[in-house]
Amino acid sequence: MFTNFEQTTVKTTQAQINLVKAGHGPALLLLHGYPQTHVMWHKIAPRLAENFTVIATDLRGYGDSSQPESLPNHISYSKRVMAQDQVEVMSELGYEQFYVVGHDRGARVAHRLALDHPHRVTKLALLDIAPTYQMYKTTDKEFATAYYHWFFLIQGNNLPETLISANPEYYLRQCLEKWGKDFSAFHPQALAEYIRCFSQPAVIHATCEDYRAAATIDLEHDELDIKQKISCPVLVLWGEKGIIGRKYNVLAIWRERAINVSGQSLACGHFLPEEAPEETYQAIYEFLVSS
Repeated sequence: MFTNFEQTTVKTTQAQINLVKAGHGPALLLLHGYPQTHVMWHKIAPRLAENFTVIATDLRGYGDSSQPESLPNHISYSKRVMAQDQVEVMSELGYEQFYVVGHDRGARVAHRLALDHPHRVTKLALLDIAPTYQMYKTTDKEFATAYYHWFFLIQGNNLPETLISANPEYYLRQCLEKWGKDFSAFHPQALAEYIRCFSQPAVIHATCEDYRAAATIDLEHDELDIKQKISCPVLVLWGEKGIIGRKYNVLAIWRERAINVSGQSLACGHFLPEEAPEETYQAIYEFLVSS
């Protein structure tokens, strides 16, 4: 699905990060969301590689990256630690400054990366999220109904792991169908990759830990620097048919968290790069090449 991309693995301090890389020009890091892998970028990554050096990684715990041991405070899957993986990957590849585009969980990692390493990120694009802190602090019936998994996946005693492991393909398909608005947008090869990776018990556990961290250690980190603003230009995109655009004033919220924010909605559901690849590509490309 990534013709002319090189696949490799980079060892970071605490993890092995799987990635694909191709192209020429400024470095561009692509970070995927739940319950997917780097494959979610397959419709737009080759086009972006015509003008950028594209690096699409699997987050720790996801895809073919490793699943570091979880700890009682879930810090192994904090966005701070997950962001540190990506910084180390880019350093190993020789890129001290780079663009970052993140979707869903990857956008939350990208948000933390831009806060913790502002000198590394030159531009940041966040796809279909509001800040984690904001979403938890304004939780109501509408949000909890649409994003029930935020509260399911954080349960202890391996409850979500046990239930998901009973039929991981069914659960994954339900996630894609519920959050997206056009299931046909998922290429059969991409879907097969998501199922292959997500069917591994270690991946199911690690991805639950991602959400447990978001509800605990990540909120602690967010509270400590809640007034710190992202210094680089930020693009926010969201699906007009999803909960983010329906419930939140996306631009206003991100303008509280970043100095320079632009953005727009796209006519799709949650999975912008697959449901609306042309519009997503154009928005990202124009943002990255603008002065």
